[in-house]
Amino acid sequence: MVVLHYTAMLSAEGAICTLCDPEKEVSAHFLIARDGVVTQMVDERARAWHAGAGRWAGCDDINSRSIGIELDNDGFSPFSAALMDALEELLGGILQRWDIPAHHVIAHSDLAPLRKCDPGARFDWHRLALEGLSVWPSAAGERPLPESLEALGYELSEFGVEACLNAFRLRFAPWRSGAECKEDRCDAASLAARFAVDPWVANS
Repeated sequence: MVVLHYTAMLSAEGAICTLCDPEKEVSAHFLIARDGVVTQMVDERARAWHAGAGRWAGCDDINSRSIGIELDNDGFSPFSAALMDALEELLGGILQRWDIPAHHVIAHSDLAPLRKCDPGARFDWHRLALEGLSVWPSAAGERPLPESLEALGYELSEFGVEACLNAFRLRFAPWRSGAECKEDRCDAASLAARFAVDPWVANS
């Protein structure tokens, strides 16, 4: 998997200092600054401590199965064009090198919906999907929402339907709120029909 984060800090330099400080016990493979500069801090073959407690597709040891990318963003501002350009190039290379399918590029909020919201509502997942680097819903019929969310990898038994729906909306429909609706069911169904979780993620 690849997990996308935002730094929630004022500068890339400050984030790199934090991620390289052994006392902080947090790390990531890459950080992309607002100006598009990419800093690699951990070898792709090594474990980085970026995901924390969470669960996705039956896996509760995300750090051992993922590459973490931190994006230089305070959590409120738009993501810069230079950052997004650099992310597309970096992500494309990672997916090719490790044969990772686009539906295994996930948000930090996907694996820890009760405690994380990054990379947040301002992040352009649709842009990544257009480049084949992520996924996006398409027109489809309805199916029960829990069934679709579980097929996509959301851990309903761990976090509950409401938290997983909120994480799903944060990524695919941040303008929606309130009770589950038809649009939620259709969006989730369209993704589940095309990108159900590969068995190796749950069983490896």
